[in-house]
Amino acid sequence: MENEATLILIKPDGLKKSLTGNILTRLSETKLEIVASKMVRVSRELAAVHYQHLADKPFFEDVLKYLMGEFHDRRKVMALVYWGEGASVKCRSLAGSTNPEEADPVSIRGSYGRITTRGVYENVIHVSAHAQDAEREIKLWFDPDEIIVNLFPTRTVVETKEKRAWL
Repeated sequence: MENEATLILIKPDGLKKSLTGNILTRLSETKLEIVASKMVRVSRELAAVHYQHLADKPFFEDVLKYLMGEFHDRRKVMALVYWGEGASVKCRSLAGSTNPEEADPVSIRGSYGRITTRGVYENVIHVSAHAQDAEREIKLWFDPDEIIVNLFPTRTVVETKEKRAWL
């Protein structure tokens, strides 16, 4: 196995329930390196592109609202990139099945997830399925300069966009 990266999202329900420390402690069992981390306000556009593979599903709208934090009054997620040998497999194993009721009880989702009365899987964490998904998702959530290792080929661009600055 070679070094690879995987995207981890601690979702709004995980943040609301103060599970960040518990989840990070469990993920530390992988012995992988965190090479990027940030809090993100999730826009509808970001959520829709992240979950584009579910766009034709009847629950798509609920999945977007869930990731955007509309169900938990936490309009943010913690996004992290874990890097090392077998990153996706190791992290997905600890996360457990997407469906919290089918997840191993000692997995992250088995311990902390639930299915709402609306049928939404509140599974507290997202982990990229495999290396190809990880690359697409990492590029969606992070700019190259936000990651402390060179994961993927980059180019230099000059941007002139307005942004906030400290006074």
